[in-house]
Amino acid sequence: MPLPKTDPARPVLIAGPTASGKSALALSLAEAEGGVIVNADALQVFENWRILTARPGPEEEARAPHALYGHVPYDADYSVGHWLREVAPILAGAARPIVVGGTGLYFTALTEGLAEIPETPADLRALADRRRLAEGHQALLAELDAETRARVDPLNPMRVQRAWEVLQATGKGLAAWQAQTPPALLPLARAQAFVLQADRDWLAARIDRRFDAMLRHGVLDEVRANLARWNPAHLSSRAIGAPELIAHLQGKLSLEEATARAKTASRQYAKRQRTWFRARMREWQQISAQ
Repeated sequence: MPLPKTDPARPVLIAGPTASGKSALALSLAEAEGGVIVNADALQVFENWRILTARPGPEEEARAPHALYGHVPYDADYSVGHWLREVAPILAGAARPIVVGGTGLYFTALTEGLAEIPETPADLRALADRRRLAEGHQALLAELDAETRARVDPLNPMRVQRAWEVLQATGKGLAAWQAQTPPALLPLARAQAFVLQADRDWLAARIDRRFDAMLRHGVLDEVRANLARWNPAHLSSRAIGAPELIAHLQGKLSLEEATARAKTASRQYAKRQRTWFRARMREWQQISAQ
């Protein structure tokens, strides 16, 4: 895809669905105009996944400065609040930030602000995990306050669970907390914001090819290294393809079955991303990924 024209003095934001080529675009822009590439992917922050999350490799990292990749322990909690606190000094640094990723909530919090919601107690998080797995997230959705239920993505189990946890922990709905949002770190007017658009079938084919390439490049060895310490409750365990490949290594799925399920999960994730981008990034400049 052609490089967008940008002002080297202003921060750049690049959002896009998985496998759309956004990381390559950010790298090309950094090499052409300078800047530090800042991760805005909620799973590329974890140290235990590089191949599986398509994190930039050593060769890419040698071509331009990168920040907030692979720096979080595999068993740590990490939220959009953590990310914003780490992004703040980068925005104030000398190098122009080129923020790239597929986690829409990170970009929304960066450009619109984030409510300061208290952390969920560990025992309540464990209860929410058990209920989501046993009853499905729709049971949690039904218990939300009306205002939050009208605003949360009903198809995203983790967003629904988070909203339920907030209500249970604080007695106040997520929508009410969001109404008290402080000023944004980087208002959209101060940034150059681009979102990649991709045809569904074109993107599905790229997703399939990329997963096949991951298998060739040793992703099973990476997953095997996580097998002994695997815990589905860890945030890092939500990496797309991780549960399926773990199940294969545990003898529960053939490699063919695990691969098919992982590709399906990736396509479903891409669909959720595109839905978020259409709803929340209407003012961003649209770029064709093809």
